[in-house]
Amino acid sequence: MSTTTSLTASDAVARARELIPELRERAAQTAADRRLPQSSIDRLRDAGALKTIQATRNGGAALGIRSHLDVMSALGQGCGSTAWVAGVVQAHSWLMSHFPEQGQDDVYAGHADAVVSAVIGPRGKAVQTADGFHLQGVWPFGSGCERADWLLLGAVVFDPAGNEVDQGDFIVPTSSVTIKDDWFVSGLAGTGSCTMVVEGVDVPAHRFLSLPGLIMGNSPGAALHGDDWVQRCAPVPVLTIALCGGAIGIAKQALADFPAAIKGKVIAYTADPQEPHPFTHIRIGDAASRIREGELLLYAVADELDATALAGGEVPFLRRAEMRNDCATAVRRLLEGVEILFRESGATGVRTSSPMNRALADIQTINNHGLMKLETNQEMYGRLLLGLEPNTPLI
Repeated sequence: MSTTTSLTASDAVARARELIPELRERAAQTAADRRLPQSSIDRLRDAGALKTIQATRNGGAALGIRSHLDVMSALGQGCGSTAWVAGVVQAHSWLMSHFPEQGQDDVYAGHADAVVSAVIGPRGKAVQTADGFHLQGVWPFGSGCERADWLLLGAVVFDPAGNEVDQGDFIVPTSSVTIKDDWFVSGLAGTGSCTMVVEGVDVPAHRFLSLPGLIMGNSPGAALHGDDWVQRCAPVPVLTIALCGGAIGIAKQALADFPAAIKGKVIAYTADPQEPHPFTHIRIGDAASRIREGELLLYAVADELDATALAGGEVPFLRRAEMRNDCATAVRRLLEGVEILFRESGATGVRTSSPMNRALADIQTINNHGLMKLETNQEMYGRLLLGLEPNTPLI
């Protein structure tokens, strides 16, 4: 067990906002380097920006999902890649609270600042052994994995006879994994979301968490956290919304950058200045509305998750599905707002040095994450509205 941090919600947001200028200053270099510099990880640790929803017994602040969005949004105003890595690391620190007690202590005892990266989906294969599991596989898109102390790797679990018996996540030290330098992308370029390879490693039983058990509310670590109500939030909505906070900040910063981007410009092939033109006002108003819609949707989900967990209740199944759809809808609205701003910024916006270009690429990439695909979420939710069987267990 680690020492509880005294970080408050207001402190967490204030410290994250203090980081905006320096993150913004090195955002272009972070993207060029294709990974966060260690200095950024160190600054996030010092600010407590990785502990917002980490359990107090593991050295975290357990502040809630609204606080998580506040912090990630602030970081997103500085650097989209940094906000993305911080968001997923926070999601994994929350997920760690559901592992068996010894598994949590393996990671956090004496090291409350441990960084945990993950590919949660069951891409690997694990075979049960006498005292645990034998794990192997290939996991692409391991955001921040090069800066992580530990990894959570998802796998399908088989018994020795080859029968599938479960799916879940395994705690593995980063030193046991081969990380390929293969993150060459246009958006979230600085996240270092490289492919991780395990040829074969033995994992003790206490470092395994069943995903079906987690979703059903039957995780081995759930009872360990006393008054940490955020650890009782519905798992799938938490793991979904944890991907979204940075997108708010990216979009809001693009909106803040827009006036300077068009200052003194004339609408191409006309004599009309762009700034006072009514069409410009309509477009920026439309963009601002879409960005606000996305932000409001996400905070509505966050507030309901917080309130329900604080009251000791459960989010109904259909509402959990709606929350997934709301998150995907929200990041699509944020994307639509940034797309308008990008188009209205003209040819200067396409420069690789343009913050508007980077904002668009980053938020497009967030929308391409599997949990954020709007049409997939709409189908999932629509089926349930019609009384049909769900097409996924991730609700």
